[in-house]
Amino acid sequence: MLREATPDDVHLMLSWRNQETNRQVSKTSHEITPDEHTRWWSAVRVDPTRRVLVYLRDGVPSGVVTFFDLRLDEPRSGSWGFYLDADGLAGRGETLPAWLEVMREAVDHAFDHLGLERLDGEVLAHNTVVRQMNRRFRFVEGSPRTELSDGREITVIPISLHRDNRRRR
Repeated sequence: MLREATPDDVHLMLSWRNQETNRQVSKTSHEITPDEHTRWWSAVRVDPTRRVLVYLRDGVPSGVVTFFDLRLDEPRSGSWGFYLDADGLAGRGETLPAWLEVMREAVDHAFDHLGLERLDGEVLAHNTVVRQMNRRFRFVEGSPRTELSDGREITVIPISLHRDNRRRR
C-alpha cells in the first residue's frame, strides 16, 4: 500500500536513502546529510509537481516512492523513482516480493490515481537487476547518456512506460 509521506516519516526516509545498497544505485551516491534532507523535504512539501509516498508492506513502512516533474495538463506525464528499506526487507527475507509490489503499486498510482498517460524515469546502466525488472513491467529504455555525479562518471538510461502498454494485474 502507498500513503502520503508525513513529517513523521522524514527520519525513516533518510535512513533508508543512506543505506549502502540504495546509494550504489542512485545518481547521488554520497551520504545525504540531515540538513540536505530537511531542505529537500521542505521543498517537496510545497511543490505541486511532486508527490512523496511511503510504501507499506504488511502495514510496516518499507520504502519511498517519489513522483516529480508532474505535468497534469495534456498530455499528462511525470517521472518517478523509489527506494526500499533494503536492510530491513533483506533481514525479513522480503526483498523480491516487496520490490514487485512497490513497482506494481507505483505504476498503478501513476496511471490510476494521478491519471498520467506516460511515466518516465531513469536507471543506472550498471543496475542490471532493476533494468530487467523495468522490462518485466514493460518500461522501454531510451538512449544512454554519460553524466558526472558525486565525482564519478555514470551512465544513465532513461525509461518510459505509456499507459496503454502497462502490464495489467
